[in-house]
This record gives sequence, C-alpha cells and structure tokens, in this order.
Amino acid sequence: MIQKKQYIKRSALLLAFFIVTAMAAAQAFTKDQLLGKITPAKDTNFILISAKYTDKKNIYLNKEAYQAFEKMAAAAAKEGIQIKIISATRTFDAQKTIWEKKWVRADYVKFPEEQRVKEIMKYSSMPGTSRHHWGTDIDINSLENSYFDKAEGKKLYDWMVKNAAQFGFYQTYTSKKDGRTGYEEEKWHWSYMPIAGPMLTEYQKMITYSDISGFSGSQFAAFNKVIEEYVLGILK
Repeated sequence: MIQKKQYIKRSALLLAFFIVTAMAAAQAFTKDQLLGKITPAKDTNFILISAKYTDKKNIYLNKEAYQAFEKMAAAAAKEGIQIKIISATRTFDAQKTIWEKKWVRADYVKFPEEQRVKEIMKYSSMPGTSRHHWGTDIDINSLENSYFDKAEGKKLYDWMVKNAAQFGFYQTYTSKKDGRTGYEEEKWHWSYMPIAGPMLTEYQKMITYSDISGFSGSQFAAFNKVIEEYVLGILK
C-alpha cells in the first residue's frame, strides 16, 4: 500500500509537471532569475508574505504562488490546520550565506572538500541550484521530518498529501526508496509547480556548470553531478 501511494504521488507530480510545462512553454526566464540573482523586494513578480502566514520578516514569494498558497491555507484552516511559512524565496546571496556557514562548520570540515559538498547537500542546495531562488517553493511549519510523523504535524502532512495538488503544490523531495536521487526527503518542502515546472525546464536548457560558481566548493559541482542528481532529482 505504501509503495502504491508513493507511485501515485510520483505519477501525479510528473503529470502536473508535463501539463504546466506545455501550458507555459512560451514563458521566458533569464539566467539571473534561474540562478537566484534577483532582488525580490524590487521585483514586481514577488510579494511580501503577510505576518498572518509567517513569523519571519521580509520574506517574499512569487505573486501567483502566493495567491495559490492563500487559498490552500484558507482551505486547511477550515479543517483546523495551520500552515506557516518558515522559508520562501532565497536569493543566490542568501543561499551563499547558508552554504558558506556550513562549509566551515566542524561537522563538515572533517570531510575532504569533494565529499563535504555531498554532505552539505543532503539538505542544503549549492547557491545557484536551489528551487527557493524561483519564488515558487516554501518550507512549512518545521524543518524536521519527525515533526510530520505525529500529532499536529502528521495531521498537516496528511492533509497536504491529500489536498495540496489541488492548489498546485507538490512535495518535491519525497522518499528516496523509489530511486529518486539528490536531496534527502523533506516533508516540509512544497513547490508551486505551475511556475516551478517551466522554470526547471528552462534551467535544463540554459544553465551549465560554468554558471554555478562564486562560493566555496563550487568547483566540485560537476564532480557531484549537482544538476543531474540534485536539481533534477524530483524527476527520478
């Protein structure tokens, strides 16, 4: 039964991806947009997230994704479920700050640099490769998978699995038991596929390893197949 549910979820994700890709095939994105070299506060495609939905200050989301989220949050609230955004759009520079701090942390420094990259990428993206750059992805409620296994966390997760697709949101980093590569499972990470799907398509066309640079360990991006196994890891 569990394997069947995973298959259904994966199939739904792939179907949505192909549908929205076809619908938005004519939409163009720049390299800077795909790499997160943006300023959301000055970009009319982004909107500040209301304090109603987050405890963070000055975090943004793509406008269309935000409107879809508001509808989803309202539907969940009717069933006594609260969805809180704890992370949304992250620019290249913001991701670089996260990455560089982990690069020198004691629990990572013990690894050779090429291996250190892989260890950090269990849950954190290299700058220029994160879906959070696009303004389409949110982290909700907790950054611990265990939170979603019991009590209110499980109630929320079960609701998301059942209902989020109606609003365009999908869990991109599901269990790796079905052969998915890249990041470990993240039950908190949900992506608005009507925009993220086309952006991923354009990423494959436009971004090469020469574009992934400007931070510690970037020279090991190709060695670790960051594009093939991590950026594209939701498709396998």
